[in-house]
Amino acid sequence: MMKRKNLKKVLLKSGRIIDPFTKKTFKGDILVENGKISKIGSAIPFKGKGYEVINCSGLVVTHGFCDIHVHFREPGREDKETLESGANAAIAGGFTQVCTMANTNPVIDSPEHIHYIVSKSEKLPIDIFPIGAVSKNQEGKDLTEMLLMQKNGAIAFSDDGIPIQNAQFMKLALTYSKMLNVPIMNHAEDIFLRNEGVMNASTTSNNLGLKGNSSLAEAIMVYRDLILATSMNCKLHLLHLSTKESVDLLKQFKSSKNSITSEVSPHHLYFVDEDIDNFNTNLKVGPPIRGKNDRKALIQAIKSGLIDCIATDHAPHTIEDKETTFNDAEFGMIGLESCFGVVNRVLVKENGMSLKSLIEKLTVNPRKVMNIDANLFALGKQAQITIFDPNQKWTFENKHIQSKSSNSPFIGKELTGKIKYILSKNQIFTL
Repeated sequence: MMKRKNLKKVLLKSGRIIDPFTKKTFKGDILVENGKISKIGSAIPFKGKGYEVINCSGLVVTHGFCDIHVHFREPGREDKETLESGANAAIAGGFTQVCTMANTNPVIDSPEHIHYIVSKSEKLPIDIFPIGAVSKNQEGKDLTEMLLMQKNGAIAFSDDGIPIQNAQFMKLALTYSKMLNVPIMNHAEDIFLRNEGVMNASTTSNNLGLKGNSSLAEAIMVYRDLILATSMNCKLHLLHLSTKESVDLLKQFKSSKNSITSEVSPHHLYFVDEDIDNFNTNLKVGPPIRGKNDRKALIQAIKSGLIDCIATDHAPHTIEDKETTFNDAEFGMIGLESCFGVVNRVLVKENGMSLKSLIEKLTVNPRKVMNIDANLFALGKQAQITIFDPNQKWTFENKHIQSKSSNSPFIGKELTGKIKYILSKNQIFTL
């Protein structure tokens, strides 16, 4: 159960403080007063009443996580998720800031829609940054009013869920986004090569009798977008990479001279297509869970820094959407609450990535992609702090889910690394 308190003074004692912005690590205390960081030191004394003292011995104290790719479904499908329930799911995962995708109903494709998300989110316990649609109604024909949407709070633009198939339209979108200095985030998939596939094209798909989605469907679109963005020197963010081919292309194109960034989702780091042997519809996602070589390439790419950050692609669906045949089930899974336990287990415990590097992929790096202030431990800043036990093993269960939906293939899985406390917007949350 998640508990919350409004507190004026919180003293975090004796934690292992990891500041991914300054790259400093030390044992010490953090004092938060009236929701802002007032002091960081090795041993902060406290006097008087009104202090909530939290013993952080054995715990890691770091920046609040940031997820730049979530689907909160409001407006239109509040039965799946609302901004409020999505915010609670984010807090449960250690996230204090998220960026919401535009594929709601109606689509977030106007300044008015952006204003709705911003104003509706003001009283929620996390910061929500709306991503506006690239095209009107995500139809890939007419550009949205990007400038006015940005002025109302749009942080980037994406038609995620629907690929921008027309290369000339993608070029036009990149041209306008360059003037605004924000990224275009394209769902990299050639719909014709996808060929209505419902899982990765492989021996497993053949054995299960399910139509396959070739890894080339992603790679060819990634290649097109990389050529356009690098030739125009525009900001391009590659969403939920899932294939070895995409990683190889990224190696060719990414350099310090361009603005190419990318993300990987926890489920593509954890599962392989062979895990779908029992037709678990919670493993039906887009892009699909790929093969062992793809998973290995993704793990190496996020470890090396080739892939910049981790993003959950949190995609809630109702029971009716998922408890059906694999062919008929909706694409997507929730991922906020389980994220840290998954990536800490796979990357740190099983594949030797440093914990500090993992924290960068969840904090500083995603904020850099979106041009969000990443210096969270500066004195006077609003406290956004996540505190966790990096070694605690736990089994993910329905009771850990704050989302309105529960479509997760991680239910019943043993994870490593448990979120304990979150400080955000003058509140402290205990899990």
